[in-house]
Amino acid sequence: MSERVLVPALAGRVGVVTGASSGMGAATAELLAAQGVKVALLARRAHELDALAEKITTAGGTALSVPLDLTDVAAVHAAAAQVRTRLGRPSIVFNNAGIMLPSSVEGLHDQRWRRQIDLNVTAAVTTAAAFVTDLVAAAAEGGPADLITTSSVAAKRIVPSFAVYSATKAFLTHFTHQLRAELGPRNVRVSVIEPGIVSTELWSTGADRTTQEWYAKASEHIEPLRPADIAEIVVYTVGLPKHVNLQQIAVMPTRQA
Repeated sequence: MSERVLVPALAGRVGVVTGASSGMGAATAELLAAQGVKVALLARRAHELDALAEKITTAGGTALSVPLDLTDVAAVHAAAAQVRTRLGRPSIVFNNAGIMLPSSVEGLHDQRWRRQIDLNVTAAVTTAAAFVTDLVAAAAEGGPADLITTSSVAAKRIVPSFAVYSATKAFLTHFTHQLRAELGPRNVRVSVIEPGIVSTELWSTGADRTTQEWYAKASEHIEPLRPADIAEIVVYTVGLPKHVNLQQIAVMPTRQA
């Protein structure tokens, strides 16, 4: 971890990051840990989680690897209990896990659209439900409490072959606004981040050939966001004075229209 200015409000807090095995989740977990946050790493791939946890602890931070299937409701609630026992009550939840499987309507197989809805929608709602009691309790004790969800600019855009993905992200943006109306009066900050193009493995592991070709061509004249850029935004958001809620953050590569 590189040297950086520490945010005093973050030291000693407990944070949960879903989708922590790679990309924005991994970058955010590492940066939070560098700020003194004890981080719980939640994702399906145990090997990647363990490697990240070791990297964080070697650098002097605290990390707990919790491999699980985030679409398994019982497993998520069990993970929440484990985090409380091992690290303490979370006051930061980065609800970040997601998948992108673009396809035309004609080529949209059941497995692809169900997987996107299960992970992007159901798992996100389950995660919020599993940790909301902790966030409310942290706020009631007078500390900051943050629930941040990763959506996308696709939530508001019409993009061919992205019908299901965009719809799941629109759900997350609206879900976040609804949660803020409910939790804001209880001093829990609720935020949504809507990135444009981010250089992550989603473009290679889930996208069809047409989308991969589009991304490769776009990257020739647009410098994509990096996972570290999103991590910086999360750290800035949770480090604000507790009466300040940065509710909705749309972040784009400078050259992306």
